[in-house]
Parts: sequence; C-alpha cells; structure tokens
Amino acid sequence: MKRISTGSPFEAALGYSRAVVKGDFCFVSGVTGYDYATMQIPEDAVEQARNCFATIAGVLEQAGFAMGDIVRVQYTLTDAALVDVVAPVLGAVLGEVRPAATMVIAGLIKPEMKIEIEVTAMRG
Repeated sequence: MKRISTGSPFEAALGYSRAVVKGDFCFVSGVTGYDYATMQIPEDAVEQARNCFATIAGVLEQAGFAMGDIVRVQYTLTDAALVDVVAPVLGAVLGEVRPAATMVIAGLIKPEMKIEIEVTAMRG
C-alpha cells in the first residue's frame, strides 16, 4: 500500500492521506478548491472545480494513474444552484471518461469551500 500527500494542513490535522494506492486501485480523498501549494482558494466555484481537478490529476500521476483511469467520482456542492455553474468544467474534464458518479448537496468544513471532488481510479 502506498500513501500520497499534498502537504495540506488538513491531512495532518485530520489524520488522512490525499490518496491511497492498493493494488490496481487509487482512492483519492475529497479534494476542495485550494491551491495546496499556497493554501489559497478562489471565491469562484468554477475556479475551485478547476483547482480540484488539477490536484486530482497531480495526485493520480504521482500514484501512477491517469485521469482516464477514474471509475468513480463523488461531487459535493454547497448549493444546488452551483450545479449548472460547474457542469461545464465537470463535463470538459470527465466527459470522455464517463465514470460512475454521485452528486450531493451538503455543507463543507470551511465556508469558503463550494465544491469537493472525490475519485477512485483503477488500472487495467
């Protein structure tokens, strides 16, 4: 088993890994819209979604996977009105991949967070 970190303070404080690789699977924890290098988060939900996918792509690459290996995704949005706002980004990134998906409307742990994306990838 391999654990991957982005160095986010949330990982250390809450006791989790950004991703865990086990066999042919990579389980990526929920990713919010922060740029984890600067710990800055844009106000715009579209930019947050783009940051989520940039982090996910980097983590998958570090783990030896690609975005095309994603088989499952869960989106959590803080407001149903954001679905139409972020949909073009979701479609642009995963439209060809077409993983199984779930979308949930719920609160996130910080008020500035508008979207969280969790994925599972599988090789083969």
